[in-house]
Amino acid sequence: MIRRIRLSPLDLLDVGLLGIRTRKARAALSALGIAIGIATMVVVTGIPASSQAALLRELSALGTNNLQAMAQNDVNPPPKLPEEAAAMVKRIGPVTAASAVANTHTFVRRNDRTDPRDGSGLTVLAARLDLLPAINAKVRSGHWLNPATERLPTVVLGSVAAARLGFSDLRSTAGAGPLVIIGDTWFTVVGILAQTPLSPDIDRSVLVGWESARSQLRFDGHPTVIYIQCRESAIEAVRAVLPSTISPVQPGDVVVTRPSDALAAKRATENNFSSLFLGLALVALLVGGIGVANTMVISVLERRTEIGLRRALGAHRGQIRAQFLTESAALAALGGVAGTLLGMVAVAGYAVYHGWPIVVSLPATSGGLGGAVAVGVIAGVYPSVRASRLTPTEALASA
Repeated sequence: MIRRIRLSPLDLLDVGLLGIRTRKARAALSALGIAIGIATMVVVTGIPASSQAALLRELSALGTNNLQAMAQNDVNPPPKLPEEAAAMVKRIGPVTAASAVANTHTFVRRNDRTDPRDGSGLTVLAARLDLLPAINAKVRSGHWLNPATERLPTVVLGSVAAARLGFSDLRSTAGAGPLVIIGDTWFTVVGILAQTPLSPDIDRSVLVGWESARSQLRFDGHPTVIYIQCRESAIEAVRAVLPSTISPVQPGDVVVTRPSDALAAKRATENNFSSLFLGLALVALLVGGIGVANTMVISVLERRTEIGLRRALGAHRGQIRAQFLTESAALAALGGVAGTLLGMVAVAGYAVYHGWPIVVSLPATSGGLGGAVAVGVIAGVYPSVRASRLTPTEALASA
């Protein structure tokens, strides 16, 4: 009785790689075809992904996660927001930052010789210390208010306010900082903000510390505008609960701005790019699979003598199928690794050239490698079955 011998995984791998080792040029060209297919998949997903990341970054800079809440201004007398409104907003789960400013209804002047009613079109605002993160603002010169200076007669100027008052750079000021007069009180300028495109009202404002406004300008402590940042995915839900959170007794007194139009554009962009990625990846994998199938069919035709000799020496059909499936998978894996590396280098170079963030998705890369092997196995099924069906006499007679 003839007993079939089962090949160990290492023996199967050695036999499967035999064709690759003995026909290195053909194997290299076959792997190159697969590599080009996989590199194409990485490139056609990576470059649009990097472009998308750059576009989404620009859209996010337009304030897609920002909201503003304020009191109704068409009611007489106008309602007032609670003093603790900003603190209550911070308790909302998806909110990441919240701060407030308040109009002090006073005028700022460059000196005491100008008309007290001429405020140069500027607004004097009381500001919370955590205002800058909530509006994505930065200090251009000097420094922002701190727990000490917010109680003293000090101010920080918006970019437009600084230009109108004649200040460009505090670093060039020798000795004590320059002074402005608000009402009848002199204030020291300690900082100038950079332009804040998302909050143009801040550019035209003179910002006084909250406690200093109380003591120096008779400010009553009620905020005028609350600036909110939250997670984009929950911005509609946050907007819905803001009025009742800020003013539980009279939520109708609170007006909340609607989300930026850029948010809708950003979401549409994400959906469109996702569909594009999927379609391009499928096309690239299909091209790679056809290349593997073509290579393996030709390999079977070229190696009929080898197949016949192995069958004559006792190799059964399952071992022939396993041999060619292993070779197909190995070719696909070699091409997949080379193609992935080549694609990543191409994506990185293209992204750097255009100044985009480099985006190479780890799931997409590992999926490309796994997909290459899977496509190689699937593409090798027909050639391996065809090879296993050759009888020794048929294979040797065609030599």
